[in-house]
Amino acid sequence: MQQQRENWGSRLGFIMAAAGSAVGLGNIWRFPYTAGENGGGAFILIYLGFVFVIGISVMTAELALGRKTSLAAVGALKSQNRNWTFVGVLGVLSAFLILGFYPVVGGWSLAYIVKSLSGILATPDTIPDAFGIFISNPVEPLLWMLLFLAMNITIVAKGIAAGIEKAGKVLMPMLFALLVLLAIRSVTLPGAGDGIDFLLKPDFSKVTATTFLAALGQAFFSLSLGMGIMLTYGSYLGKDQNLPQNAFIITSMDTLVAILAGLAIFPALFAFGLEPTAGAGLVFVVVPTIFAHMGVLGPVFSTLFFIALAVAALTSSISLLETVTAYFIDERGMDRKKAVYGIGASMVVTNTLASLSLGAMSGVSILGVGFFDFFDILTDKIFLAIGGLLISVFVGWFMNKEDLRDELTNQGKISFGLFNVWYNLIKYVIPIAISFVAVAGIISVTQTGLMLFGLALIVFLAIFSKKLA
Repeated sequence: MQQQRENWGSRLGFIMAAAGSAVGLGNIWRFPYTAGENGGGAFILIYLGFVFVIGISVMTAELALGRKTSLAAVGALKSQNRNWTFVGVLGVLSAFLILGFYPVVGGWSLAYIVKSLSGILATPDTIPDAFGIFISNPVEPLLWMLLFLAMNITIVAKGIAAGIEKAGKVLMPMLFALLVLLAIRSVTLPGAGDGIDFLLKPDFSKVTATTFLAALGQAFFSLSLGMGIMLTYGSYLGKDQNLPQNAFIITSMDTLVAILAGLAIFPALFAFGLEPTAGAGLVFVVVPTIFAHMGVLGPVFSTLFFIALAVAALTSSISLLETVTAYFIDERGMDRKKAVYGIGASMVVTNTLASLSLGAMSGVSILGVGFFDFFDILTDKIFLAIGGLLISVFVGWFMNKEDLRDELTNQGKISFGLFNVWYNLIKYVIPIAISFVAVAGIISVTQTGLMLFGLALIVFLAIFSKKLA
């Protein structure tokens, strides 16, 4: 018997949850450094152009497809054209694989809240070694990962309105407040001006073709596109919601968080004469070192930062878990709690492998990389861009234009004067633009076996997904 489909309780709740999905670890450890290394303000201008043209357009397309069908990723594509079912399956698989390592990093964030409070991170010289020792420990990171995973499972098991929406209404305002507080402290430090220049001052001499590619890639991945999340969240929306307007608000919030994160980190980094870096080294080595230099208030600001990081990780991982859960509810008729607990059990296995691959199992590889990097590279470099590309092609070329117009204007009840611009972007411009990101991502995978495996898996899904679904 088909279960009654859940819905968002309010527009605010949906926007906070969707913005939380878009806001993730990449906003905090990837965006600021990428901006600084690619011309600062010049990069941000290019990034904003891509975000508010390509990002919003693809998000609007995913929301429209989800709401039109009232089905999550797999069901939505299957209901419109069974030959395109594999695109939905690819989105769910991407979300599943990202969940294979994301809670590990989320667990690190929780651990560093406690480490900040305890004073372990108060000595700058010991921080780099402390991080390496921590992530290679066979037990401690697993305990924190389990706690982070339990938080995800608890929230998603409660459902859309009672779980995900309520969490979003609390977590997103908390994240904004924490980042604003940290940014104010950072920009008021003596010598912070160099960091602000690094992040925001336009340096067009650093702008190259690579800059445009980096901006497009950051814009695309930052908004949780190509993995079925916005499609799934759209399926819970009522027919009275203004989809283009909602997409604009969500995108604006995501961009604001990225810039706030940059202002919270880089002015302080330059104020203390530290070198900018990227990735995990930025947030778990450089940032604690910054706060260690702040004296008596350092542990307080360090704690606030890692709470913000944990919140950003949690809001994103909730949406990933919901995407996979929705597949089992819609396509397999499973009870929500049973689906969530089953997925959670599998997550314990994959995350344990990912965590141990950084320490006790560092000598074990799959297609030339450890489990953590396997899940990361396969999704970030191969699956997500191809998934977004295929969604754009499907909406632009295989859905009826007037059906899309009706969906985006709520059957003519609201105005969307840019519909024709949006439609032509989705049909012609965006597939070409995303193709560059997809090709660049695939080429950047140095492990040939992993690259071929990823592409072969997509071909396999295209052939057999109708049976899998």
